Amino acid sequence: MQKNTPLRQKPNYPVESVDHALALMEMVRDYGRVRLSVAARLLGVSVSTAHRLMAMLVYRGYAVQDASRRYVPGPAMGLPPAGVSWTVEVRRRAHPHLEDLAHATGETTNLLVLAGTDVRFMASVEGHRPVRVGDRQGVVLPAAGVSAGKAMLAAMDPADVERAYRRRAEQDGTAFDARAHARLATELEAVRHRGFASNDEGTEEGICAVGMAIRDGSGAAVAGLSVAVPHQRYRHALETGLVDEVRRAREAIEAGLADFTVAG
Repeated sequence: MQKNTPLRQKPNYPVESVDHALALMEMVRDYGRVRLSVAARLLGVSVSTAHRLMAMLVYRGYAVQDASRRYVPGPAMGLPPAGVSWTVEVRRRAHPHLEDLAHATGETTNLLVLAGTDVRFMASVEGHRPVRVGDRQGVVLPAAGVSAGKAMLAAMDPADVERAYRRRAEQDGTAFDARAHARLATELEAVRHRGFASNDEGTEEGICAVGMAIRDGSGAAVAGLSVAVPHQRYRHALETGLVDEVRRAREAIEAGLADFTVAG
């Protein structure tokens, strides 16, 4: 009778860094959500080493960070596990509509999630225009300066928004700026009234954007959608229906989330 051989037999000359990266990939795939400190402990490496390895997985699309700063399977991983973070599921359902919107407008489209008073870009699809805004996936920016960030803040109860900014000031060891927050509250009220938010070079010189909040099946705002446009094309884009295109994409994404709720 032939002896059974192990499914995994360690090679005679293993490359430790490659082995660690692959083991980390398996953790993300199998656990569905991985904290960096836990990954470092399981691998037997320092947190800084684990961070460098994870950065490569993120670069190659095998992992992304969710709102809680844990790592979850990225688009290159294939089908996610059953317990995958809701942010990855929202990304999966929204991505085809990001592509459609990028094709319709020729501009770069983005999917974002709110993380306290910041936003994290979960996905970007670049448009086909010769001069275009680059891929921002993985970028973190202040929510108050980003169109989709403002749209998501506007979807919240104003009292909750103020609490979030007071908590952020406390964490940063700074005084809460009541005047600045009053200006933000006024802007968010205007966003609620018109149904979308705009960003005219608020985070980056030469870049403008239109953003809207995306709601799940329960009606809760769970993400944001934006189209980023070079400043020289922004006014023309607004005059030729950019807001309507974003609204149609938002509605299509929400239709795909009708059976999905983050709380559930």
